[in-house]
Amino acid sequence: MTSTTADQIGSQPQPALAASLWSTHLQWLALASAAILALFWRDGADMVRTWWNISTYNHCLVIIPILYWLVQQRQEELAKLAPQIWMPGLALTATASLAWLLGEAAGVAFARQLGLLMMLQGAVVTLLGPTVARGLVFPLAFSFFLVPFGEEFVPFLQMVTAKLSMIFLGWTDIPAFIDGIFISTPTGYFEVAEACSGIEFLIAMIAYGTLVSNVCFQSWNRRILFMVAAVIVPILANGIRAFGTMYIAHHTTLDFAVGFDHIFYGWFFFAFVLILVMGIGWPFFDRRIDDPMIDGDALRQHQSAPRAAQKPLMIMASMAAIILVPMLWTSVLAAQQSPVPDNISLPEVAGWERVDYQPLYPWTPRFDGASHQLLGRYRNQESGVQVDLAIAVFDRQAEGREIVGYGQGALVPDSGWSRNRALRAPDSAAAVELIAPGPVVRDVVSFYRIGGKLTGSATVVKLETLKSNIFGGPQQAVAILVSSETNRKTSPRMPIDAFIADLGPVDKLADAMAGLR
Repeated sequence: MTSTTADQIGSQPQPALAASLWSTHLQWLALASAAILALFWRDGADMVRTWWNISTYNHCLVIIPILYWLVQQRQEELAKLAPQIWMPGLALTATASLAWLLGEAAGVAFARQLGLLMMLQGAVVTLLGPTVARGLVFPLAFSFFLVPFGEEFVPFLQMVTAKLSMIFLGWTDIPAFIDGIFISTPTGYFEVAEACSGIEFLIAMIAYGTLVSNVCFQSWNRRILFMVAAVIVPILANGIRAFGTMYIAHHTTLDFAVGFDHIFYGWFFFAFVLILVMGIGWPFFDRRIDDPMIDGDALRQHQSAPRAAQKPLMIMASMAAIILVPMLWTSVLAAQQSPVPDNISLPEVAGWERVDYQPLYPWTPRFDGASHQLLGRYRNQESGVQVDLAIAVFDRQAEGREIVGYGQGALVPDSGWSRNRALRAPDSAAAVELIAPGPVVRDVVSFYRIGGKLTGSATVVKLETLKSNIFGGPQQAVAILVSSETNRKTSPRMPIDAFIADLGPVDKLADAMAGLR
């Protein structure tokens, strides 16, 4: 491959020069992109598996062909521009590399995958230049939808759906009682489960709304209003759907309502919301079908002349160094040793005795990849109340063995337990109320010990993990969960508070379990 310089401009016809420039720069871009994907194949493969296996992100499978179509829409106007190497584009690559490093150190897949995508974007900006990048600004921005995100909004959307359902039930004079995400009516006991939160359709509608806003609108005011509709309509429609299930159950049977909901939700709901949003926006479309998506002539007027000496090999080497340094740094730190004791046991607690673990509904916290896991039940020798203590010890955290994350900790997916609400927690802890069929209620207070800090915050855990993985230091992490279950006749928090008081300093217990004292 060769680089076309300014000295050659006068000796070639303009179309031949443009074709030569594009061919050369696209070859460099293809090489850089292939190298990035090869180096970070694990993160790319994780993204594809997420798109394929998790229904919330199935729409990501069509984003790549949409991106190709968006570029094709702009091809004729882009051909009027001259691609050029732009060294400041390496700043985007450096930012992307830092995002990947932070994600790798903290065990946050989202940050790693976002970093991978931004590296590819950085290659585009660096090897095609700022003017071409401006012509591709929407495809580049739309590509962010390739990164799976949004699961953190599920609890919020569950609560919104439950409250909307209560409003609609009140309008139809159906008596109902709400307890977190659980609603009781004369017909039955309904849970607004994660699958009923509407997150998968909301994320898909945000992506679709963004696409339509660019393709069908030119006015920014209309684009913003359409995006507002693309967010609000799915949320309201999901509340109506949940209410509809309860309304049908009230007037027919619960089994019929559940069956109708599964068919309607799986096959017709998204199509209905899509048609509704498009129906709202259709009269306001202001871009004609033959309008160009970008103005190549206007972009060319602001394009600087090609530089006499473009050095793609130097740029590629710089890009490689920016990308490889964080990978090598994390590899070196990962080789550090962080031993934990060979054996650990549940502590003796004054005023409490160990008894057989016989829960009202099966419950075992999950800590995949832990070096040690313990679970036992204690009974107060005076009052007879019972409390469960779970301990998990990690010698270090890595992909698939994080102390906090989806499916880790007190709430295990597909276990029959559902998160109902957050509770008031002791200092340096987090508390949550879980509900299982029965109903059986279990309050869980969680402590995490890492990097010398005791916390209940998953964010603090991730930050401390990041710090120890980037700058070195103790890698051991400990989770201590104190919980109690009830059939709603008594409060489960009273025995938990009493047990924690008798347990003594939780940080010292955690350090002893990790072999740090």
